[in-house]
Amino acid sequence: MIGELGRVTDEPGRLKRTFLSPAMKRANALVGGWMREAGLKVRVDSVGNLVGRLEAANPKAKILLLGSHLDTVRDAGKFDGALGVLLPIVALGELRRRGVKLPFHVEVLGFSEEEGVRFASAYLGSKGYCGKLGARDLARRDADGISVGEALARWNGPTPGLSKRVGVNALLKPAHLLGKLIGYLEVHIEQGPVLEKEKLAVGVVSAIAGQSRFKLTWTGQAGHAGTTPMMLRRDALAGAAEFAVGVEKYARALPGLVATIGALTVSPGAGNVIPGEVVHTLDVRHPRDAGRRSALMHFGRLATRIARQRGLQRTWQRTQDNGAVVCSPELTAQLVRSVRAVQGRSIALVSGAGHDAVVMSALAPVAMLFVRCRGGLSHHPDEYASPADLKVALRVAVHFLERQAAE
Repeated sequence: MIGELGRVTDEPGRLKRTFLSPAMKRANALVGGWMREAGLKVRVDSVGNLVGRLEAANPKAKILLLGSHLDTVRDAGKFDGALGVLLPIVALGELRRRGVKLPFHVEVLGFSEEEGVRFASAYLGSKGYCGKLGARDLARRDADGISVGEALARWNGPTPGLSKRVGVNALLKPAHLLGKLIGYLEVHIEQGPVLEKEKLAVGVVSAIAGQSRFKLTWTGQAGHAGTTPMMLRRDALAGAAEFAVGVEKYARALPGLVATIGALTVSPGAGNVIPGEVVHTLDVRHPRDAGRRSALMHFGRLATRIARQRGLQRTWQRTQDNGAVVCSPELTAQLVRSVRAVQGRSIALVSGAGHDAVVMSALAPVAMLFVRCRGGLSHHPDEYASPADLKVALRVAVHFLERQAAE
C-alpha cells in the first residue's frame, strides 16, 4: 500500500503531492478504496480531507479519531504522513477479520495538507477539520497567485460549509464537538535517530515542540557588480547571509532550539548584479514555548541591527505559530501499555517535528506513536521503515484499539 501510494505524484520521477492538487485527488481515490475494503464509509470533506468512518452499533457512541496527512514535501519519502493513514486502515481490517466489534465510532483521517508546501503555511487540512481555518488562512496565496479560498472554491464548486453571507472568509465548522470524542491517535515515523539508537521499533510521544514560521524580506539597492564600490553597497543577500549565520550560531548555543532558513529567493538574480531584494523563510522550534519566544526576540533584534548597519529595510511576516503540545496523559498511558505488551519496553520521545496532532489537540485529547526510520532520515526519497517495525506498530495499534473497546 505504501509503495503504491508513493507512486501517486504531481511530478513524474519524484514524489510530490500538495494541497488540492490532481495527485491529491488520485490519492484520495486510491486510499478511499482501501478504506471501503476494510468496511469503512468514505467521504471527502470541503477541505479535501479523506474521511473513512466505521460505525458502532450505538449511534450515540463516542468517536475515536485515527490519522495523519496524505500530502508530501517536494521530492519526498513514502512514509511521512501516509503511514499514519494506512496503518489504521489495516488495523481496522484485522479487527474485522477477527470479528471484533468496537463499541465506539472510528474515523480514519487522511488530511489534505500538513507540510505547508503550496501555501507556505502548514495544517490547512487539520485546521479545516477542526474549524480553525480563518480569513488569514483563506487569503494566503500560492506561487501562481491563487488563494486558499479560491482553491477551495474550485475544489468544491459552490462552497459548502461556508457562510453564504461572507463566502470563503467564514470559518468552517469543526467536524465534531469535543465532548463526543475519545481522542486522536497519530502513528508517524520518528524522523529522528533515537529509536534506532535504542534498538526499538516504536516509542510513545510525550510532547510536540512549539513552532514558529516567518517570511523575511530584505530590501537594499540593486546595482552593477563591477562599478559599485564595496563600501557603498546595500547588498540584500549579504545582510540575509549575515542573519543566517547569526541564527545558526544562536541556535547551536541554546539546548533544545532548532532554527532553519530553508528557502531563499534573490532578486534580480543575475550574476553581475548586486542583489536588491532577498526573501527567505525562518523556522524556529523549541520544546518549551518560553525558549522559542526568547529566541524569536533575539532574532528580531539581530535583524534590526544588521539592517541598520547595512542600510537595508527588512520586514517580517508570520506564516505559522503553534505552541508546544503535551500529549494526553490518559491516552498516552494506554498507548504505553500497548507498546509494552507488544515490544516489552517503551520510551518517551519529544517530537521536534510538527504534526497534525498539534492542531487536533484543540479538538480532542491526542496521543502519538513513533515508528523507527532508518538513519532517522525523513523528507527524503530514501526515507524507510522496515516491514518488521511496521508489523510491531500494527500490533500495537490493534492492541490499543482492543483495550479501548474493553474499557
